[in-house]
Amino acid sequence: VQLVESGGGLVQPGGSLRLSCAASGFPFSSYFMTWYRQAPGKERELVASITIIRSAATSTNYADSVKGRFTISRGNATKTVYLEMNSLKPEDTAVYYCYARPTLGPGYWGQGTQVTVSS
Repeated sequence: VQLVESGGGLVQPGGSLRLSCAASGFPFSSYFMTWYRQAPGKERELVASITIIRSAATSTNYADSVKGRFTISRGNATKTVYLEMNSLKPEDTAVYYCYARPTLGPGYWGQGTQVTVSS
């Protein structure tokens, strides 16, 4: 099982980044996918989640702090989950992690990608 995040980096306040999480080694289309983040000295927190695709329909959920600025999406064909981040703020600075969870049982974590929002 592998979850490989990419797309992080340094961006100025108000800027945008697109994170990707490439999955392999498990049935991606049947797993719930979630982005978490952890800032220095803080607990890991949920950023956004997306449910299993059924008949091309999905359901998404966002932390209040990112609603209207971040968008989560997934592609079964590419086995990738994305996090589009706009209007970034310094408080969005964190390591962002991808998490894959089946309906029952434990999930898998990626290694994380650093996002730094600073002028």
